[in-house]
Amino acid sequence: MSRSRRLPNIFFLTLFLMSILLSCHKDIDDGLTANNNQEPNPIAFAENFGNPISRNFLGTVIDKNHNPIENVTITIGGSIAQTDANGVFIISNTIVNQRFAYIKAEKTGYIHGSRAVVPSNGTNKISIMLLEEGITGTTNSGSVDTISLTNGASVALEGDYIKDDGTSYTGSVNVIMHFLNPVDEDMQNQMPGMLYAANLQNEERMLQTYGMLAIELRGSNGEDLNLAVGSTAEIKMPLDASLLANALSTIPLWYFDETNGYWIEDGQATLIGNTYVGTVSHFSFWNCDIPAEAVNLCVSVTDDTGNFLANIWVTITSSAYGTRGGYTNENGEVCGLVPSNETLEIETYNYDICGTIPFYTTPIGPFNSDSNITIAVAENPNIITETVIGNFNNCDGNPVTDGYVHLTYANQTFTNIVTDGDFEINLLRCSDENIFSIDASDYVNLQTTDSISYTFTTPLTNIGTITACNSVTEFIQYEIDNGLEDVLIINNINSYFLPYNQNENAPTLEIYGNGANCFFMKGILTEAPYVGEYNYYDSQGFITPDSYGFSLLECFDISQSANTDSSLLFNITSFGEVGEYIDINFSGDYLDTQGNQHTIAGIVHVLRDN
Repeated sequence: MSRSRRLPNIFFLTLFLMSILLSCHKDIDDGLTANNNQEPNPIAFAENFGNPISRNFLGTVIDKNHNPIENVTITIGGSIAQTDANGVFIISNTIVNQRFAYIKAEKTGYIHGSRAVVPSNGTNKISIMLLEEGITGTTNSGSVDTISLTNGASVALEGDYIKDDGTSYTGSVNVIMHFLNPVDEDMQNQMPGMLYAANLQNEERMLQTYGMLAIELRGSNGEDLNLAVGSTAEIKMPLDASLLANALSTIPLWYFDETNGYWIEDGQATLIGNTYVGTVSHFSFWNCDIPAEAVNLCVSVTDDTGNFLANIWVTITSSAYGTRGGYTNENGEVCGLVPSNETLEIETYNYDICGTIPFYTTPIGPFNSDSNITIAVAENPNIITETVIGNFNNCDGNPVTDGYVHLTYANQTFTNIVTDGDFEINLLRCSDENIFSIDASDYVNLQTTDSISYTFTTPLTNIGTITACNSVTEFIQYEIDNGLEDVLIINNINSYFLPYNQNENAPTLEIYGNGANCFFMKGILTEAPYVGEYNYYDSQGFITPDSYGFSLLECFDISQSANTDSSLLFNITSFGEVGEYIDINFSGDYLDTQGNQHTIAGIVHVLRDN
């Protein structure tokens, strides 16, 4: 992957340096002779994983169209969860290892998916793309057949099969195949585990992949099948033209161990034309890879005052092995495997917003053992640091203790776990666009909020309290003096819009609630589409033509005379048609009738009535 190429935005956050695209053939120290490594020593290999630790995981499972998949069973260690309607899962305080965590994802209709990561101290954010269990072709026991994909990948079958219990199988056989091309940016989400392996000597290696082939067999009743003992199959994997120049004439083959979560060396493939051809004795994911020695590196990213920076894209470039990267978590940390004993280059980006030019770069290493480093990104006048905070309550008004918040800005989505009702999301932006949206889910009670638009109040934006309650269709929520008074109105809300008001010589909007809490907001608007920023005005004072703004005077103890220079700002972020939503957020300071200063922040999410 080139430096200018981006991974998809949804949750690639901690999959750091999982595969290295080698540009030469250094460190091929394992030999290329054929071998059947069917019985590695997983107990001895697991000594590489480090001690047991407790870690938190937040992840998303998607399909090939990047749509979320619901009710996927997720297993991490001894913990099990299901994805919700957003494809999201949360598993907290589960036991994994210092250098290895294995996440499995299973759902009927899809082949088994998984991810392996080097777990960081904060929330480990995972993305898995499940591949459908579509039938590529059908054969029969006793028949010699070749099943092919349109891209040129194929498997030649001898016709001898067994069931999971080892007994012979007779009948029709459905063949499920997927070829994963290493130049496809979705490959890192589709492939199982990470490119981490046991070689012939049961030593840990990182891998460079030249292509993967997933093959699964199903009997006529849907039972899992595999090749009979002593039977083999020939597999073919086409090689992308961009990789052909550096391809070896023979390359080790590796299969994925679904039980233990890593790749195991087993045989070799030969390059014939632009296709790798090899022989296998069982089916799983098969992989053509070159191994290299590696160490684990954790990188923490801070600003020049020591504050950790979350959601930063960090890359490490090797002159021999190319570039890979990942996003920092809420602790500013990202971890993964890097080539050992080589000077590397580290760079930081914010691709979607700040483009492809790094805002930090420096050489690091070489590293000959597992390491931790911290890099400080100097202040840059072209980069804006944002922090968004708020509170997240459930439908009963209590703090959500097991949920998550999505912040969407400029085609990026940042997701944070909520464990005590509070949340904080940090990001950098380079764009003048200052509108972002928030939605949240109560993972336990399966309640969600609507997606609401807000405006950054740089550098800190407090959006107040949001509530997950599916039965609520519109609401007005505000807090005074940072929560001293916190009001939520969900009933008897009306909006009244005049495209032209003679008295004001402009369009006007009135929003009011007729409940226990008085609320009245009046806006004198600019011309359609009406969205944008407005100042505060005193609705009891004189309004001249071409004056625009909002007032909250009627239901609040706001001084009529002392707030002409109020810092209150109002932002209309959406203005729908009748039956659609009007979204307004407001915040700032005001003086009450006794001359005391107060802060106020609120959100209006109401259906347009006329």
